[in-house]
Amino acid sequence: MNAKLTLTIEKSVIKQAKEYAESTGVSLSKMIENYLKSFSIQPGSRNKNELSPLIESMKGSFKAPSNFDYKQELKSQLSKKYGS
Repeated sequence: MNAKLTLTIEKSVIKQAKEYAESTGVSLSKMIENYLKSFSIQPGSRNKNELSPLIESMKGSFKAPSNFDYKQELKSQLSKKYGS
């Protein structure tokens, strides 16, 4: 059962959150609900392969190019960082 909740948040934060929600295709209400759910989950009660509600709400927010090679990019960035 859903219920309404009134929050007082800075206007700039609301604006940024709405923009982020729109860009990810997730409603602001759903993002906040998932965030609050992440506090109520008991450690060890979630399947280790299951994503947390917070991470689940962000899923799909990054679109990599079709030719993106994760391993090559990781190798390149680590090489830059450690100078090998």
